[in-house]
Amino acid sequence: MLNNDRPDADLSDAATSPPKTLQRHLSLWNSLTLGFAMVSPVVGLYAIMGVQTVVTGGGWFVALVLCFMMQLLVATVYAELSSQFPIAGGAYQWAHRLGGPITGQFAGIIYISSTIAMLTTTAYTGGIWLAIFFGSGTDSGLTLVLWGVVFLCLCLLLNLAPVKVFKMTLSMGVYAEMVGSVGVAILLVLFFRHHDVSELFQHLGTGTAPSATAAFLAALAIAGWAFIGFDAVSTIAEETLNPTRVVPRAILLSLCMVGSVVMFNSAALTMSFDRTTLEQTSASSDPITPVIAASFGEWAEKPFLAIVMLSFLACGASVVNYVSRIIYSMAREGTLPSVLRQVTATGTPRPAILFTVLAASAGLVLGLNDQAVATIIAFGTGGLYAMFTMTTGVGLFTRLTGRWNPGLGELKLGRWGLLINLVAFVWSVFEFINIAWPRSYAVSPNAPWWQLWAVPLVLGTILGLTALRVFFAKPRRSTL
Repeated sequence: MLNNDRPDADLSDAATSPPKTLQRHLSLWNSLTLGFAMVSPVVGLYAIMGVQTVVTGGGWFVALVLCFMMQLLVATVYAELSSQFPIAGGAYQWAHRLGGPITGQFAGIIYISSTIAMLTTTAYTGGIWLAIFFGSGTDSGLTLVLWGVVFLCLCLLLNLAPVKVFKMTLSMGVYAEMVGSVGVAILLVLFFRHHDVSELFQHLGTGTAPSATAAFLAALAIAGWAFIGFDAVSTIAEETLNPTRVVPRAILLSLCMVGSVVMFNSAALTMSFDRTTLEQTSASSDPITPVIAASFGEWAEKPFLAIVMLSFLACGASVVNYVSRIIYSMAREGTLPSVLRQVTATGTPRPAILFTVLAASAGLVLGLNDQAVATIIAFGTGGLYAMFTMTTGVGLFTRLTGRWNPGLGELKLGRWGLLINLVAFVWSVFEFINIAWPRSYAVSPNAPWWQLWAVPLVLGTILGLTALRVFFAKPRRSTL
């Protein structure tokens, strides 16, 4: 069994922490808002709504529910691990400590690359909303890239600002999400509904997918985008008060809250608009505002844009926070340059934050090419599901071999733990393959072959380079 005694795993508060380390200042509410903003119902649902309708034709609600239920099992494994190993870096550290340094290196590079791709995607999309809000055009690739850089700069400032400002932004983002998603959905259901509940289960296989089975599998793959990011809560464990209790609860609560909102909103939008209107949203840089304005009137356009923009900013700031803690954790273990482990007197890993934003800004350059953007989006989702697969796989293997005793953690699942871990692993493998599977009917007609194979190509290249690094450079021992 592994020894879990570590100086940084001490559960003392910020007042007794050594200088220039991460400090404990986040409550359950703060952790919950971080996880909620990371998954972001507005960002997730509005990103998949039009695409789902075009590819499947409709009837994708069942796939959405199934994906949420399976992801809840994955989140349970994460919660169980975090209750015993409340360490900055989350899944990277679990792979490192349970699977060994080499496993940790592979996990770390997958984690960083996929989350930076996720941040680049969020910045690109968030930049579009900023441009629309301020009346700028969105027909130029260069314009969208520049707005994406502005978006990243705002996220950078929020992460470097005093922690009270960051926490307030997250709370405002959650309130905006509730108004912009739940509030609007309730009004749509009460006053603008044109279909009954049966519409949620009809028209599957009438889109670009060649059959109902292909449509359902594609719907599961697309739905996967809406239920990622809950693991961000585990990466801030060393900044959370009483993490062995708070972090597992925040992981599960954030996903449950987001899942409920996404499913309710998807149902409201599906029952309130015809399929032709929803299909047209997939070709628009602003997929939802026009249909909202058509229902409530033009007066609702600007307030709704402001709500969505605030939600995107909270999401982007959360992703920067999320990625920087993984980078900080890897640098602390000696896997990345030591400069990235430096922390200010207020507990902010400033070099890791700057590196995160610079890496995502470099990725935005690919936004000059629409096909490259689609590749980033595909890899961002696929890479995170590869990480889910690795985490649940390491957990299952070490559980079966006795290297990990889950009974020592705060969260005790008993005999159900093994079953949940097994099902979560099988689901993660299936969904990763499902997302990575090339689907010509789910991309633009003139998409190049490498876009169809984006996930295996990019992930294979990253793993190959990591294997060379492991082979030629012996992993250093932990510096803790």
